[in-house]
Amino acid sequence: MQTNRLPDYLIVGSGLSALVFGALMAKAGKVVKILEAHEHLGGFGHTFTMAKQYHFNAQLHYVWDCGEGHTVNRVLKTLGLDQSITFERYDPNGFDHMRIPGYALDIPASSEQLIQRLSTLFPNHREQIQNFLQEVQTVSVGLKCLSPPLRPGLILKHLPAALTAVRHYRSTLQDVFDQFLLPQAAQTLLALQWPDFLLPPEQLSFYAWVILFTGYQEGAFYPTQHFEQVVKSLVATIEAHGGEVLTDTEVTEFLVDGDRVNGVRAIDRKTREAHPTHEFLGKTIICNIDPKRAAKMIGVQKFSPAVRRRLNYEYSPSNYMAYCVVKDLDLRDYGFGPWNTFHSEDTDLNRAFTRMYEQHDYSQPSFAITTPTLLTQEHRDCPEDCQIIEFLTVANYDYFNDLRNRDRKAYVQKKEAILDTILDIVERCYIPNIRQHLVFKITGSPTTNERFCWCPQGNSYGSSLTPKNMGLGRLNHHTSLKQFYFCNASSGYPGFAPTFWTGAMLYQRLSGEPIVTAESSRLSPELVP
Repeated sequence: MQTNRLPDYLIVGSGLSALVFGALMAKAGKVVKILEAHEHLGGFGHTFTMAKQYHFNAQLHYVWDCGEGHTVNRVLKTLGLDQSITFERYDPNGFDHMRIPGYALDIPASSEQLIQRLSTLFPNHREQIQNFLQEVQTVSVGLKCLSPPLRPGLILKHLPAALTAVRHYRSTLQDVFDQFLLPQAAQTLLALQWPDFLLPPEQLSFYAWVILFTGYQEGAFYPTQHFEQVVKSLVATIEAHGGEVLTDTEVTEFLVDGDRVNGVRAIDRKTREAHPTHEFLGKTIICNIDPKRAAKMIGVQKFSPAVRRRLNYEYSPSNYMAYCVVKDLDLRDYGFGPWNTFHSEDTDLNRAFTRMYEQHDYSQPSFAITTPTLLTQEHRDCPEDCQIIEFLTVANYDYFNDLRNRDRKAYVQKKEAILDTILDIVERCYIPNIRQHLVFKITGSPTTNERFCWCPQGNSYGSSLTPKNMGLGRLNHHTSLKQFYFCNASSGYPGFAPTFWTGAMLYQRLSGEPIVTAESSRLSPELVP
């Protein structure tokens, strides 16, 4: 049922944080309208179909904070979706399989087990390994204590942990590796899930790594019916409570009166030849599109100096992605299952990143492998005799954009060459005959991200997760304009659980109804130095 009332919340963009916010507000009785420029809803959470039978998710692979009582679970319970949207847990004995020349490590949920496995690989460095992983757990506790609203009693109870977290406010992961004198190979094994951030240890915020690493240790998950079911269920909740969700509706202008945003102008992309323009008004405008892009459309000078400073963030690097389908081959026979595999030909991830991202040299790549069809048996994303295997690594937007514009043939050849190198490694290390079973393959570059996910410079995670962007200067929902709020990865945090958190936290602030607590979430909008 739709309504002609002026929407309480006009939401620009349909990323997961926007859908979570919209679903919560719609269920609370508010009138919600969402405008999405793409034909698909969900941002990087959307699912696309190729060859009419293969279903791929745009990058999302595994998630965390989904266990009982945690952020995702609490949001879904509030929406009455916790029974229809369920999750399969990755193997707790090894949810991440790390592989580098001469070493193999399966990351377990148990920190004690992880210490034992690393100590077996590096018997002369057991004390350093133990001390480092204890520091990780201590900082994890400290970050929770420092999550606003600050509670002096909780901070005093865990004062040593809070002080330890504060001490690492500007630390990179590499800084802490060096502090504890971990051997190079041990550093690489621990940081090999770097594609989750698309940053190497020398650039990555230690806070960001701790939050993700300990989050996955508490439970790495995959949706039972894939991510498509999550997006569809959130949209269905909005529509069932009188909300409206419009696709192919591209916002071209924000309607601003003084310091208040009243609505937007948008074009219908399906009939773009005639350039029909529509006005959409709302009592409150929620901006799910990139904040820097929105601010430019509105006029950066209209924002306060503090917000302008926070808008001055760098975008995260982008990525290369290969979606592949194999037929008449069971990937489980070759060591794949309910886990992800991370492989690097170089034992120095900082060097590997520089080679790929700055020199565009993929001769010794570091990359992730995921197998969605082995993560759940409830709902298949391809025919019964097929399985999906996907590969992801970092890629430089400027390089690929220039190549695509200058020489389309060379652009295609570069993407194919990267996949060929990865397949050479897969055949050497994992599946000797994978090429014989490939029945479908398609590759994506940073320009693909930009075209299909509307992310500036093809960025994968909004603002880059460096120490500079993980502290007090990080952008949040506040815009300094009346009835206008940011709600996306750059004004919250990137990833499945963090976008649920971002949408839920904005709902809490505007409705006063608590859903997420410091105890249920591993994230905070501003970490106190």
